[in-house]
Amino acid sequence: MSRRVSGFLLALAAFMVFEWINLGFNLVDGHPTSFYVVHGILIAVNIILALVLAVVAIRSWKPGSRRG
Repeated sequence: MSRRVSGFLLALAAFMVFEWINLGFNLVDGHPTSFYVVHGILIAVNIILALVLAVVAIRSWKPGSRRG
């Protein structure tokens, strides 16, 4: 994977973490409990995906880890 792709994945992961945490703080009161459960699950899953993307990007960014 090229450094350009690694940089893009790292930027995407940072954006995902920022965006989903921001969404979590901006949820307003007055919704049924199921709304918060579903959005909590979405936030957790997307933050985990962002962390996985960040790990892949960081590992491929390091020298000597390029394949192909």
